[in-house]
Amino acid sequence: MFVTRFAVCVSERDGLALCPMSTPIPRPGAHLPGPPQSVDPEKIHTEVDGLLSRLGAVEPDPDDEHGAGVIPRKAHLLEKAHDVLVEALATVDKI
Repeated sequence: MFVTRFAVCVSERDGLALCPMSTPIPRPGAHLPGPPQSVDPEKIHTEVDGLLSRLGAVEPDPDDEHGAGVIPRKAHLLEKAHDVLVEALATVDKI
């Protein structure tokens, strides 16, 4: 991506003038040390699908009369899947 910037130029004919110059603008996060960050969509899908597939395996305790005990365990799995997605979006935002 290029952005037009202006610099002060001196020419024999015109004296001082504003001259356009193209300067490359680094992508956000390109100035950060370390390897460039990337997101592997397949890895994200696999991770989230793995977490969501475990939802059906959550069984209520035999002592849990109404089965409400599964809610916190299912919520935990959903939160983990949400965290994976949020982290992926944050990484994409930095790229």
